[in-house]
Amino acid sequence: MGGATILQRQWGKQGVANRDFGKLGVTSVAKCDEGYLCCICGQDVAHISESDLYLRYVLGMVHPEVLHTAPERHIRCNPALAQFIVNPDFPPVSAPKEFDKQDLDREFCRQREELITRGWVHLRNVADSGVPIIDYPLDEFRQSRPTT
Repeated sequence: MGGATILQRQWGKQGVANRDFGKLGVTSVAKCDEGYLCCICGQDVAHISESDLYLRYVLGMVHPEVLHTAPERHIRCNPALAQFIVNPDFPPVSAPKEFDKQDLDREFCRQREELITRGWVHLRNVADSGVPIIDYPLDEFRQSRPTT
């Protein structure tokens, strides 16, 4: 694999979010005129800032080479993760009992809230900024990417 490539994804009426994976050696081009549907609710994930997949990428949980193949869902459709976003611009989400943060260690929850909220704010800030997608992850996750 080699050569620079732009992967494009249509985000509903919000426009196109370009992905530049040339540094990774990705050689295919993908474009979807209808956006990506949430694998949970079936509705369009209208903007990258609503994307659970991209939030997890920003948080170092998803490798950039699987962004174009991994299932998409809204952040709110993943309550186990969404419950940790604590921000006035994000209405609170409750997770099912077995995943509810109320039943977890307080320090663990504090750390998850800080990280996931910071990741969500960062995703919103970079989504339409022109920053290459390869640079979306938080600084602490840019060097240590997952292998799958």
